[in-house]
Amino acid sequence: MNTAEWILVMFLSVTLLIFLVLAIVLTVRLIGITKEVKKIVITGQGIADKADDIVDNVKDMTSIGGIVKTFTEKYTKDKSKHKK
Repeated sequence: MNTAEWILVMFLSVTLLIFLVLAIVLTVRLIGITKEVKKIVITGQGIADKADDIVDNVKDMTSIGGIVKTFTEKYTKDKSKHKK
């Protein structure tokens, strides 16, 4: 091979090596980011569950919420007795 061809091959090899190293580093960082995102999602689900519990407690404390809950419980019990 001639000198110009060797220079082109070396240039392309070095470029490929640089992109390969960058791809590996980027992949490792993305895996780390996905682990952090998973932790955030789990924490968000816990917060949503706690907020749902708080809403249920507040709903039970209000007069309308208590009346509606009592009515639905009584209505569903009456319907289940009729089916049996």
